[in-house]
Amino acid sequence: MNDLQMPLRLGFAPSLQGIDFLVAPCNREAVAWLDRWPDWPAPALVLHGPGGCGKSHLARIFRDRTSGRDLAWEHDGPEEAVSALETGPTLIIEDVDRHLDAVAERTILHAYNTARDLGHHLLLTGRRAAAAWPLRLPDLRSRLLAAPSAAVKSPDDDLLRALLVKLCADRRLSVDEAVIGYLVRRMDRSFESAGALVSALDAASLARHRPISRALAREVLEMLAGRSCAKSE
Repeated sequence: MNDLQMPLRLGFAPSLQGIDFLVAPCNREAVAWLDRWPDWPAPALVLHGPGGCGKSHLARIFRDRTSGRDLAWEHDGPEEAVSALETGPTLIIEDVDRHLDAVAERTILHAYNTARDLGHHLLLTGRRAAAAWPLRLPDLRSRLLAAPSAAVKSPDDDLLRALLVKLCADRRLSVDEAVIGYLVRRMDRSFESAGALVSALDAASLARHRPISRALAREVLEMLAGRSCAKSE
């Protein structure tokens, strides 16, 4: 099938407010820990789970709720991390296990010590639990292994169905419940895939001047599967 011609259109505004986050068995542990803040037993909390499971969404909600700051791996080091914690109660450091090197470890260690001294907190995220991170600094490793950790798992069918409904509502799309069920049974099982799928459905519907039916859903799934195969070659 040929790629659809995607029309120009105004952007949309998905809701990222905490009240709209979909709580389910796969993320309930993580949500409970974030709700406990600032009553954490250590200066840091580690959220871990596969790509697309919703860690970044949770991190954004936590940052906004606590008036925290994000660490930018591109240009922030130990001084910037310390400064952020001196001026705010929380610092969010995402994708730790994808950025670990000597500078990153020093940055996290300084941030941890500063948070401990000030009574502030770090939220760290990664695809694996801290015990699996290749940490070389013994002091940092011991601190992170002692910190509480919460797993965020891949979404199940019920959560994917609710997520698709929410994403369609964000774009003001009308999609029949039977079409949602059809998509859930065939889509890649991640938050990222759900977002890409709804975006493609929206664009395809506009390009073809057709409502989102099962036939259009099948075409979009085939298109996305083709793109995925092309990237892997």
